Amino acid sequence: MNNIGIFNETNKEIKELNKLKEVIDKAIEIEKVNNIEFNIIIVGNEKIHEINREYRHIDRPTDVISFALEDDESFPGMEVRVLGDIYISIDKVYEQSEAYGHSFFRELAFLTVHGFLHLLGYDHIKLEDEKEMFSRQELILSEAGIKK
Repeated sequence: MNNIGIFNETNKEIKELNKLKEVIDKAIEIEKVNNIEFNIIIVGNEKIHEINREYRHIDRPTDVISFALEDDESFPGMEVRVLGDIYISIDKVYEQSEAYGHSFFRELAFLTVHGFLHLLGYDHIKLEDEKEMFSRQELILSEAGIKK
């Protein structure tokens, strides 16, 4: 049983959040994880800027920040893996979807999948890790029917 919370902490109505569950389900299926719990929190640029400054010491807004709660795949004795939280800036979703010439939903789904993969331990610091993570992102989005 998976428990994914999606919280809109902005004053904007985001109808696409309903469709986001399908993308998350596809990501969970492809990554072959189960009994997981995590949250997706939609915020504005001001809030994500504050989070980025406080936790990453980078004084600007960003598009997505993941806070992974586990360093390992398992906590002995726990039936549910609590993965952590994904913060997404809705302002960046609007900006980047326009800048990249694709839909708002595609950008929202991309950032969600990106954050989810970080919660699972994927990273893109080294080139070979970046190739692996980005290919997983594209596979998940493609399998979910989301094209560029």
